[in-house]
Amino acid sequence: MTSNLTTKDKENKTFDALKAILNYKNKMQAPRLMKVVVSIGVGSLKDKNKNTLIADRLSKITGQKVSPRPAKKSIASFKSRQGDIIGYQVTMRGKRMYDFLDRLLRISLPRTKDFRGVSAESIDEMGNLTFGIKEHTIFPETSNEEIKDVFGFAITVVTSSKNKKEAKEFLTYLGFPFKKSETAKTKK
Repeated sequence: MTSNLTTKDKENKTFDALKAILNYKNKMQAPRLMKVVVSIGVGSLKDKNKNTLIADRLSKITGQKVSPRPAKKSIASFKSRQGDIIGYQVTMRGKRMYDFLDRLLRISLPRTKDFRGVSAESIDEMGNLTFGIKEHTIFPETSNEEIKDVFGFAITVVTSSKNKKEAKEFLTYLGFPFKKSETAKTKK
């Protein structure tokens, strides 16, 4: 029934779907998506062409301009100086966030090789989900480009959930594929 709904449509129906499970009495108690943050660290990469390539591909994937992240202080052992670009980050809210999540859940994650689901252990105590993507080529925006420069990045889904249990129920309802637990496998 809800499989044809977009992520935004599902979020609007969260209260009705989860009120029996989590004992909600008011619609304002239902969790919401706050933002999605995509980040990548490039370290002390001195090749400016690769830096611009990573920034360009990340902006194609997210549909938004990336924000360079400079080093806060110099660390000699990492050969990084204060102010050097050591990563990129994109924070999405609103329509772009929903569009990105729809592409991630419906197209990209199913295209991932040997994908068995996102670990439920990736949800922190505040109800936010953070997981990594090993290859950026799972997104259709970058499929016809050269594959020699493959990189991974982290995705953080920030919710208004109050705890892990509430966040897991909410994200499962939105369509996030979580790994089956080991106990469920042994019972079968």
